[in-house]
Amino acid sequence: MTETVRNSLLFGVIALLILFVGVQQSWNSALYIIAMGLVSSIMALGVNLQWGFAGLFNVGIMGFVALGGLAAVLIGMPPTEGAFAAGGVGVITALLLGAGTIILAIVIMRRMQGGWMRTLAVIAVLIAGFFIFRGILDPSVARIEDINPAQYGYLGGINPDGSKVGERADLFILLAWPLGGLFAAAAAWLIGKTALGLRSDYLAIATLGIAEIIIAVLKNEDWLTRGVKNVIGLPRPVPYEVTLQNDPSFVERATSLGFTPVEASTLWVKVLYILLFAAVLLILMWMSQRALHSPWGRMLRAIRDNEVAAEAMGKDVTARHLQVFILGSAVCGIAGAMMTTIDSQLTPGTYQPLRFTFLIWVMVIVGGSGNNLGAVLGGFLIWFLWVQVEPMGLWLMNTITAGMAEGSPLKEHLIESAAHMRLLTMGMVLLLVLRFSPRGLIPEK
Repeated sequence: MTETVRNSLLFGVIALLILFVGVQQSWNSALYIIAMGLVSSIMALGVNLQWGFAGLFNVGIMGFVALGGLAAVLIGMPPTEGAFAAGGVGVITALLLGAGTIILAIVIMRRMQGGWMRTLAVIAVLIAGFFIFRGILDPSVARIEDINPAQYGYLGGINPDGSKVGERADLFILLAWPLGGLFAAAAAWLIGKTALGLRSDYLAIATLGIAEIIIAVLKNEDWLTRGVKNVIGLPRPVPYEVTLQNDPSFVERATSLGFTPVEASTLWVKVLYILLFAAVLLILMWMSQRALHSPWGRMLRAIRDNEVAAEAMGKDVTARHLQVFILGSAVCGIAGAMMTTIDSQLTPGTYQPLRFTFLIWVMVIVGGSGNNLGAVLGGFLIWFLWVQVEPMGLWLMNTITAGMAEGSPLKEHLIESAAHMRLLTMGMVLLLVLRFSPRGLIPEK
């Protein structure tokens, strides 16, 4: 069996599984699996850039995805009336002063000779800068969060038409996708300049810790993201279902095809999302393939396989690691903005390492580390299992316990255990692939 035929069969199996969901459950569920499978594949591509190309063990994926979600809020939502006048200038001033304090401390460290005078000067600058920073930031934040906290309580975004959510599609939100990549890239640059010189296990610990810090900021800085109160009603780049249902021509076409207006509008919206997400995935896939087969990509794989030999040949290992770390994180940020757009809300509490770090790693490992096509396959396969295993497990347990008496402790325990089928299945799939195909379903050439 040739490689092309084998890969086609693997993707064909995924297509048949999704088709089965559409026939047996609903086409709405099947289309949602496709849409989120595309987003998951983009995240897996980003991780594959870092791990598959360069061997960088990043377990802070969750933080970069969350920064993409933040970009969707800052771009898509309208500014909160009166918030910037109340405290926006103070917040920006405080942040600039905080950055200036850090820069001044670095300059002192570099310019002054080592000794107790330099240490004292750095400590004095940091302490003074901290108190000035908090003295300006805290009152400004309090004034912003006092503006109708039940509904707003934050600065909002920059979308001038964001207040018309629900009336029509808003293509302005599409700007959030590249901005999410820029946010993630900026964070990756800061992390990389600090942590990329560390050994792989220390890099993993550092990235995980920084990702948790990012999530903590999103949860607690209400002036920025409303914290755990969540930001809801984000604009969408596709028409709203209600708008389609009120369109006579759309209703006529839906009726002629045998759909109700409600069903047809829901399906059509998801199809439009799929087309947008597929376009982004194809562009990123093309760019990743070009990078993989370029001299730059070959150099990265040489560094991954033997850093000492690559450095001996004059390659700047740290600089190349920083480049690919930034690029992979930017791809994850784009996916995070896309996911927030389709959900139409930012909920910082839902960013969990299990879903946005461990699951993405499983996609890359199962699909095939170092192979972009394998990352896409892993994204679709693992997302399908993540969504469908629990209902399948519940059906299986109900079938097994059909002959047991009602109220049986064993029957109740087995049915309740269906909720844990996700984790069990992820572990089993990972173990089976590592045992029988350790390089993944579509291994690196």
